[in-house]
Amino acid sequence: MKRFQALGLALLVVSLFAAKVSFGADPNLQRFDPPGFQRGTELEVVLRGDRIADAQDLLFYESGIEMKSMTVENDKTAKVTLAIKPECRLGQHACRLRTASGLSDVCLFYVGAMPEVEEKEPNNDFKEPQAVAMNSTVNGIVQNEDVDYFVVEAKKGERITAELTGLRLGRTFFDPYVAILNEQRFELAKSDDEPLVYQDCICSMLAPEDGKYIIQVRESSYGGNGNCAYRLSIGNFPRPLGIFPTGGKPGEEIEVTWLGDPSGTQTAKVKLPAEEGEFLYYPEDQYGIAPSPNRLFVSSLPTAVEAEPNNERKEATPMEGPGIASGVIGEKGDEDFFKFMAKKGQDYEVRVYAREMLRSYLDPVVDVYRMSNGQRLQGNDDSNGNIDSYLTVKAPEDEELVIRVRDHLGTGGPLSVYRIEVTQKTPKLTVEIPEVQQYVARTISVPQDNYMAILVSARRENFGSELAFSFDDIPEGVEVITFPMAENTNLLPVMLKAKPDAKLAGKLVDVVAKPTKEELKLEGHVRQRSMLVRGQNARDMWGHDAQHMAVAVTEKVPYKLEIVQPKVPVVRDGSMQLKVVATRDEGFDSEIRLRLLNDPPGIGASRSIKIEKGQTEATIPVTANGGAQIGTHKICVLGSAPHKAGNVEVSTPFADLEVADRVVDMAFNKAACEQGQETKIIVGLTPKREFPGDATVQLLGLPAGVTAEPITVNKDATEAVFDVKVAKEAKDGKHASIVARITVTENEEPIIQTNGNIELRVDKPLPPKVATAKPKDEGKKAEAPKPKPERPLTRLEQLRLAKEQGE
Repeated sequence: MKRFQALGLALLVVSLFAAKVSFGADPNLQRFDPPGFQRGTELEVVLRGDRIADAQDLLFYESGIEMKSMTVENDKTAKVTLAIKPECRLGQHACRLRTASGLSDVCLFYVGAMPEVEEKEPNNDFKEPQAVAMNSTVNGIVQNEDVDYFVVEAKKGERITAELTGLRLGRTFFDPYVAILNEQRFELAKSDDEPLVYQDCICSMLAPEDGKYIIQVRESSYGGNGNCAYRLSIGNFPRPLGIFPTGGKPGEEIEVTWLGDPSGTQTAKVKLPAEEGEFLYYPEDQYGIAPSPNRLFVSSLPTAVEAEPNNERKEATPMEGPGIASGVIGEKGDEDFFKFMAKKGQDYEVRVYAREMLRSYLDPVVDVYRMSNGQRLQGNDDSNGNIDSYLTVKAPEDEELVIRVRDHLGTGGPLSVYRIEVTQKTPKLTVEIPEVQQYVARTISVPQDNYMAILVSARRENFGSELAFSFDDIPEGVEVITFPMAENTNLLPVMLKAKPDAKLAGKLVDVVAKPTKEELKLEGHVRQRSMLVRGQNARDMWGHDAQHMAVAVTEKVPYKLEIVQPKVPVVRDGSMQLKVVATRDEGFDSEIRLRLLNDPPGIGASRSIKIEKGQTEATIPVTANGGAQIGTHKICVLGSAPHKAGNVEVSTPFADLEVADRVVDMAFNKAACEQGQETKIIVGLTPKREFPGDATVQLLGLPAGVTAEPITVNKDATEAVFDVKVAKEAKDGKHASIVARITVTENEEPIIQTNGNIELRVDKPLPPKVATAKPKDEGKKAEAPKPKPERPLTRLEQLRLAKEQGE
């Protein structure tokens, strides 16, 4: 892959480290030492991070691991004893640290099948490598310009595999390099980036003779630092780089072929799980089990396997639609064709899984044609930011459609495996938890005797319905307060309230969303991405996908918040001051920063408001635009205040924000006036709602030197006429940012609506006209003066009048 320049890499590492630092009271769990463990063992592990002095528990996302004890040493270190059960799933695991004050971000560790060994320095001399036994896993670190050497003994023809997990530990951007050398220092095999293990490495070969073989580990550009940890598994275990076919039906046993193993092509029986979806398959034989999985997929759809020759449209391999097919672009320039019978007017989704999902060598390109005449209907290369392919196509007739798969660069080989899925559009539902701090997955810490609120979002595909939510396995003493998500929105505020005596505890909560329409039989669960390592342009290099929401009850904090329920609505084009009151414990006087959890559609609220130090209340300006959604919306305000080692957040309980239509519709005239004169601005009023008593209308944004007194009107008024006085020194020109504000009082609170823009032109006076003598016409009667017009004159009318009077 493309190398970073040294400076760029250094800056990237610094930025990644900074991005992982939490600015709140939540703990920051940075790593496990060691980063992995052998299953079926019990061992002591060191937790390292910040703000962990009050650590109490670890929340594991999967079963098979038990924390036996925890001893906190200081604010940065704790020791835990872990029991890894024999049946614990191999590979990557994730957990969060729970303290009395919060929850950490996700931290990764690995579970392996082989004995664990610690790297022992110095081992950076080729002549004095660290000796390790075959089929063991070494935990080590690559420092700057560091090269680590390990030596194993092997017999001629014996498989030697060195597989490294580095970037996948989720600590930092680490680009490792692994090589196998003989005793004469000749490089027999090497690996930089292996697609199966992303940017990590796999070296695998057969020993050419009896002897010692040295495994070299380094950073690809000889960089490194204390975060560049690795797990190096060395042994004669199987290591296929590809599997064919790519899956089967739920619960069935299939025969697969291992591709890319140095011992040659082999077959194995695989029992697939009963659940549909991705299946992580760990190849195993009499020598051991692979440290990382190959990916298979389980589906109840009909399956087909590529049958050569199928590199022309007329030789296309039959499959069903909907259905699945597996194939291999076996050589340079190869193209594979599949055909299925389509129904006129039916939309079909065509997906090709390869590099992104199967970790294949193939960069797929997919095209769909009509069998009858070869017309190309649709094509795709990269889809939605990944290098796999996806398209939708509508069948023009009842006929066969043909799918072509090829490599983007026209290459191919035995590891260019792919999977085609042809499906019809079906309803899908996913629940997500939006971030508050960029790149930091949201957790929920609910202080005892207090409230906390978050937003959940739902992504509906191919259906519309109101959604009902349930929250399974919430910590004891916590109440969830929420309501259905309306069909026309994808955001839902969720409130959690902890009792005063709620036990400090944490849970990974299953959030389930279901349509309220009974005919829609589907449900959605949380998918929460934690980006742990980012590359250039914040590219997601490695992370973790959680299926549960992390919730913890935390210790009591010294303040509570409440919204003073408004007694009037905010109207379209209007505003209000939302009052928030704090109840402080004695001695707690820190400032409290406030923000609305979410803005209802068309509503805007300031995010820079705070309750000042020692004060107990503040108001948040809230505005509604002309299209604000009319109705009653549940709102709450989050507060953040310094406490102990960081900031602590709480929420107000829910309050109702009513959004109503305008008080009146307004219409405006354009006005003009000379400096030192007076004019009128007329605001037309068309009532939209009843209001008691009188209302006040005023002009805002008048330029300096221009004044107009407020006008009092009642609900029957059709206009407000302002006498506008323009001082001699008022700035001339066009002023188009004047607005009219109407204020109505109901329930002793103001309803405020503001509209504009009103245009006022201020002109300089005309120069005085020089009088000219006229012959006397004694027989002509003097004309009576013209009556003064009742309405304000425009500038053009003023000029005409001046001309007439001067004649």
